[in-house]
Amino acid sequence: MTATHDPASLHASSLRMSRRHCLGLATAGLVAPLLQACGGGDSNGGGAASLSADSSSSEAVRWCREAIQAALGKSGSATTAISVAMLAEDRVIWREAFGLADRERGLLATPDMRVNIGSVSKMFATLAVMILRDRGKLALEQPVVELLPSFRMLSPNYTRITVRHLVSHASGVPGTNYRNAFGFAPVPGYLQDTMDALSQSHLKHEPGELSVYCNDGFTLVEPLVRELTGKSFTDFVQQEIFDPLGMSLSGYPLGYLPEGTFVHPYYEGQRQPQEMMPCHATGGAFSTPTDLLKLARLFLDQGTYQGRRIVSADAIREMGVDQAAYVRIANPAASSTTWGLGWDDVREQGVAAGGLQAWQKGGDSFFFASRFIVLPEPRLAMMISGNGFDYGAVALVQGAMLRAAQERGAIKALPPSMARAVPPVVSSSADISKLAGIYASESRPLQVLDNGDGSLRLNVWSPAGRWEPVAGIGDMRERSDGAWWSDEYASAYIRFPTVKGHPYMVSHALSGSQQYWAGTMLGERLPPLDAPLPDAWRARVGSRWVCTNESPDSTARLEGARTGRIGELKELPGYIFWADKQLLRVIDDHTAGMTVEIPGFAGRDLVELRMVPVQGAASSPGQPEELHEGSFVFIAQS
Repeated sequence: MTATHDPASLHASSLRMSRRHCLGLATAGLVAPLLQACGGGDSNGGGAASLSADSSSSEAVRWCREAIQAALGKSGSATTAISVAMLAEDRVIWREAFGLADRERGLLATPDMRVNIGSVSKMFATLAVMILRDRGKLALEQPVVELLPSFRMLSPNYTRITVRHLVSHASGVPGTNYRNAFGFAPVPGYLQDTMDALSQSHLKHEPGELSVYCNDGFTLVEPLVRELTGKSFTDFVQQEIFDPLGMSLSGYPLGYLPEGTFVHPYYEGQRQPQEMMPCHATGGAFSTPTDLLKLARLFLDQGTYQGRRIVSADAIREMGVDQAAYVRIANPAASSTTWGLGWDDVREQGVAAGGLQAWQKGGDSFFFASRFIVLPEPRLAMMISGNGFDYGAVALVQGAMLRAAQERGAIKALPPSMARAVPPVVSSSADISKLAGIYASESRPLQVLDNGDGSLRLNVWSPAGRWEPVAGIGDMRERSDGAWWSDEYASAYIRFPTVKGHPYMVSHALSGSQQYWAGTMLGERLPPLDAPLPDAWRARVGSRWVCTNESPDSTARLEGARTGRIGELKELPGYIFWADKQLLRVIDDHTAGMTVEIPGFAGRDLVELRMVPVQGAASSPGQPEELHEGSFVFIAQS
């Protein structure tokens, strides 16, 4: 999976994520080149539009339409189709599709063509939980194991995971079961595969300790619903949410949609079949922007739709509460991560810059990028989705909602620019030697070097297998505001907070709109280890592994099989360095475990390695073995 990152972000300026990293990654505050110009560019093929009288003269609609046309008209754009809808009060004032749903057939996109909405699906999972809460079937603070006895993990304290933890990213479950999560056919067994993988996994942090984006927590809502209702998750959502809201174009990929009713995905310019995701609760739904605005009305009307009560007003309010109060380790980049129940943000930064509250949920599949936003006070909402990651969804929803709010008198003016000059250098009292080191995360590690002259340098481990300077960032010095800036770069700075004994590195980057600064956790500094790698792991260093158990109907057929190398960083001996990305701690001769506890997104999708004798082989040195990473099975490459 790929997310396209804002070049103003230190983290993203040189870390290139694979396409396997979606399902909400774009909400990390790292993403999307924010569109600068509103005019110009060709439409790359017009789609279908429906406008009310209000929208025909709307500056918000004009601005957003021209920005979409400019994005599709960019040379080299990977996005072929974008669909959008906007709500004001109780009416859809604009819905329109742009570009081509099927470029090879010349088929124009229309507003009623389905798109994959990725992690926006989590809103349905959360509503399912809240509906069951309303009916007395569960309580948010109730341990999951009381409701789902089949749920197991290796860490004893998994029994402390509550229902609230599942839908607020605070469970401590390692991350995401990516095996067969994206594909082109209904792949059976994904839910059981995830449950089996969790039964062989440890917690990455204690339940309720911190909030770290976690897809598998939402996947656990599926068996929870079945256990409590006797219905499948998809049937429950259909009967309790889709049908009452009249969301006739929304559903889950249990079978193939007819050609011409959905937007085709594209990979490296080539058309692909319908994308089908078996991780239904966490990211598997398809819908249309217009259908999603019916969901928006449910939130705006405090749980009712056209006079019918779907979920309680208390449930809607609870979903909109910042969940930071329920965890013990605060996120140093908290202003950029205000998770509710299901929501990515209950104070979305771009709209908050204008003095308004907005609830926001992002959703990325392997191919599609979507944003769903609801402004409760001026009663505005918007949904946008495109079959690519380069069209600037974040900027579009922020810019359109601020302009729509201004048109309705909710704000007097658009937020001012927050750009500022690099602060002056001060005589630093910081001990740079205590900041220097290796900062690990779920992605490639960062290295902070002490230059010996009061400045530091930031490197990243590159795909070429070596440390390279973070692109565009020169040496950094402490400034009068206590942060570290480069003379060459006025759009980002870093800080080094320590929270409850965890030494973190955090970047703050100016948004493309220049209306706010977004904070992003970059990593946690790992301490040196006293003991070297044990002989069993030392013998594996340098070995390369290839995954053998992904479905031929998965997107592995596009990217090729997963591969990984067991290594060791010379700067941090004693740790296992897996796949040139994650640093793991040896647990025993056959197991390597997770090392970091990072709030937000940098601590998501952590892995453990288990070395398992090949079936029928004895467990002794020199015998053939497999490498298990979650539900993935790897064999050694010759």
